[in-house]
Amino acid sequence: MPNIIREIADSAAALAKGFTVTFKNLLGPTVTENYPAEPVHFEDRYRGIHILRRDENGLEKCVACFLCAAACPANCIYIEAAENTAENRISAAERYAKVYSIDYNRCIFCRYCVEACPCDAITHGQGFEIAAYDTNALVWRKEQLLEPAPAPPEPHDRPPRVLPNQVPNPNQGLPTSR
Repeated sequence: MPNIIREIADSAAALAKGFTVTFKNLLGPTVTENYPAEPVHFEDRYRGIHILRRDENGLEKCVACFLCAAACPANCIYIEAAENTAENRISAAERYAKVYSIDYNRCIFCRYCVEACPCDAITHGQGFEIAAYDTNALVWRKEQLLEPAPAPPEPHDRPPRVLPNQVPNPNQGLPTSR
């Protein structure tokens, strides 16, 4: 009989110890993030979906040097180069990447392509939603990887007309009455 009481006491102590951990976590703060209702915060060094960058004029920075494809250990980058023409300028250099694709079935997000690029044309973004039902959808083309082109500058209105009785105001650059 004393052994049975001892076993019951040991079992109750183990059960109480397990429940203390459970109740402590049950009553503590929640750590669940409500995605997509709340935006996900990433650190600066996060390696997300690749982005092909543009320069300040809106031209592609990629000069089709193939260094990113050569540096890729997963062999997931495919590039075809083409020559720029005077009528159709795609990049500032003499060549541009006519075809640029990354196979995310194979990519290991190692960042070697970013480090190998001499033009700072490819970088990692904050994107992470690349799930797909078809593996062919995970081969991203140049159009999907390019950052959006900057909006064209809005046409400036005509400069304000200076009437004969007005003098330009040097403080604001707008004409004022005399």
